[in-house]
Amino acid sequence: QVHLVESGGGLVQAGGSLRLSCTASGGIFSNYAVGWVRQAPGKERDVVAAINWSGGTTYYLDSVKGRFSISRTNAKYTVYLQMNSLKPEDTAVYYCAARHFQNSGRAEEYDYWGQGTQVTVSS
Repeated sequence: QVHLVESGGGLVQAGGSLRLSCTASGGIFSNYAVGWVRQAPGKERDVVAAINWSGGTTYYLDSVKGRFSISRTNAKYTVYLQMNSLKPEDTAVYYCAARHFQNSGRAEEYDYWGQGTQVTVSS
């Protein structure tokens, strides 16, 4: 079973950037696809970006394409989410989630979850 810990959230002005990190332990990291899932108050969870076990396949929510970039370093058991040109509507708790091998754009298909990190974008 893999354990996930997120870091890198915070408060940023609109147009700014943040990089989130998700560090895993307790499993063979290269066996897992990882997704970043966000949830704003009163809204459903959305997978904003996901990457498969090898890093060869990625998924992005339409509203973040061209602004967010997901990557992974299996040797460091870490997945990154680079977020640029942030908008107030990106404000949410961002969760790192994992499932075996193939990534998914559906939050309910992820089996393991971190505790989340808050991202707040001020206008």
